[in-house]
Parts: sequence; C-alpha cells; structure tokens
Amino acid sequence: MPASALFAPLDIRSVTVRNRIWVAPMCQYSAEDRDGVPTDWHLVHLGSFATGGAGLVFTEATAVSPEGRIAPQDLGLWNDTQRDAFVRITAFIRSQGAVPGIQLAHAGRKASTFRPWESRRGTVPATEGGWPTVGPSALAFGDYATPRALTVEEIHELVAAFAAAARRAVDAGFAVLELHAAHGYLLHQFLSPLSNVRTDEYGGSLQNRARFLLETVRAVRSEIGEDLPLFVRFSATDWTEGGWNEEQTAVVAGWARDAGADVFDVSSGGNVAGARIPLGPLYQVPFASEVKSRAGVRVSAVGLITTPEEADDVIASGRADAVMMARELLRDPHFPLRAAHALGVDIDYWPPQYLRARWQ
Repeated sequence: MPASALFAPLDIRSVTVRNRIWVAPMCQYSAEDRDGVPTDWHLVHLGSFATGGAGLVFTEATAVSPEGRIAPQDLGLWNDTQRDAFVRITAFIRSQGAVPGIQLAHAGRKASTFRPWESRRGTVPATEGGWPTVGPSALAFGDYATPRALTVEEIHELVAAFAAAARRAVDAGFAVLELHAAHGYLLHQFLSPLSNVRTDEYGGSLQNRARFLLETVRAVRSEIGEDLPLFVRFSATDWTEGGWNEEQTAVVAGWARDAGADVFDVSSGGNVAGARIPLGPLYQVPFASEVKSRAGVRVSAVGLITTPEEADDVIASGRADAVMMARELLRDPHFPLRAAHALGVDIDYWPPQYLRARWQ
C-alpha cells in the first residue's frame, strides 16, 4: 500500500499519536444539570471519534472556573466530581487506541451566554442562571454584557485555576492538554489590543499582553511535568485592522514554546463581533503554515478541511503537522477509517466489530 503523510504516527514528548487526523474541541453545551459534569452524551460523542480512527480526541472547551463557562451547560474541571466523571471517557478513548486530550478554557467577556440553538442570543441574565463576566478591560463583545476588568490578583488566581484544572485533567487520564487562547475567549482577549486596553503589566506592549498566557503555560507545565504534551490554540488574526494578527501569533508562539508548550493549534477570529471572514476550503491553513515557518514550531491546521486528499496534502506539503477536524467529523465520525480506504492505506486499528464494512 502507498504511504500517506496523514497516517504517519507523531511523537510528542512521551505520547505517540497514531495518525495526523485530530478531533478539534467542539462545544456540546450538554451538561444539562449546569454542574460542569460530563454525561453519557459526552461519552458517546467523544467515544465515536475514537472508534472512528482519529489519532487525538479533544474534549470541548472545559472551564477552569464556574464563571469561565461559555454557557451554563458547558463542561468544567474546577472540582473533583467533574474529574472523576471524565475517567470513563478517557479510559474508553484509550481502549480504542486514540489519545484523549482536553482543552482548558475561560470564556472571559464571552461567558454566560445562551446556547447557539436557543431562540435567544447574548448574555444570560442572572435571573435565569447567568453571572457577571470579566475580561482584561471593561469592553463588551458586541451587544453582550460589559465585563468587569480583572485585578492583577484575580489574574494570578486564574493562572492557579488553570494549573489546578491541569492537575485534575492528568488525574482523570488525559494525555494531552490544550490552553484555549483563541476565538475571543479570555486568553485571546488579553492578547488582542482590541479587547485589552490595560495600562499595567498585563496591557500595552505585546510582551505585556502575552504575560497572562505565558504565566499560564509555565504554571501548567510545572503542574503536569515534562512527559505530557501541552498545546495552545490561537486565533491567528482578529480579521480586523489594528487587531491581533499572524505576525504577533508567531512571536508569541515562540515565547510559549520556550515556556513549555509543544504544539500550536491555529484557527482565527472570534474576538470582534461582525468581523468579515472569507470562508472557503482550507481558508485557515495559510495561517498555520506561517506560524510554523516563522516560529519554527509544530502546528495543527483547522478550518473547512473536508476530504482525505485535502487533509493528506496539508501534511505532505509541510504546511502543518496535523489537521484538526470538526464539522466533517460531526457528519462522519468514521472519517479517518474512510480516509485510509480512500488513500489506499492499510491501518490495523479498525474496530473488529466493524471489519465487515472495511472494504465494501
């Protein structure tokens, strides 16, 4: 059988990922008790990607504090009950040969919102279970509620919250951790001059705006030790003049690598309401490629990658080290198995229960 870059294993620290098709974090807003605890939905949702042949399976953005949830129904990892509920999920993912990963997050000024399929949009009022939001500065996202600017002491407390969540993640069986510094959530809010107008050591210069992220990377690395991979997800651009851009992303990626991060998951947008984003196949791959070449780091690419041939070419051409897939995997959780067939690759991790469907 011909070789395929897409199905080449990748070693990151002590972890070997069996291929380069990785499941991007996808919010499910399905912790219906609003307690941040994963349920049967999350087991089946994430487990289907593992049986479908993915190499690395990320959970959705998982909040490090109750106030960090995007919606009241988000997952969390601020207590041990949540940690313990994740164990059966990570165990099942591992049992299928995939690597379990978790994205740790705080939504900042984009927290406390209605779920996307609900009839109302924007901030959930306190009378319906919402809460006051925080951010680097008292600047609202679109018509969301205006956040309160965090104090320096509160920033330090959030760094500690990320580290504590990272420890719980390791104890729950996750083998890869990712910090969510993209899509307009709190770490991204600090990075962008459009959402961070602070005048202290966490605002102004690029180095100051990156300080919160870099402190978090160091704290998480110290907590999890040297064996496990640590990713950072960036939005490479705000798609708005004067905002965060790919040049700054590459610089901060280099700093984050030196602080202990290993791989950079490169997306875009989310920090400016109404930004005009030219969607199209592989539209974000050039950002990943630029960050990879400028910073000399490993990257994953994401964004409307929908065919085996597209995904394979992204890796074979050297534009990225892996592809993060989302919507295509929602349509077909067994995309990796189908991709191996399409590319003529003989893999040995078809579930035996599915072998009758392997080639016909």
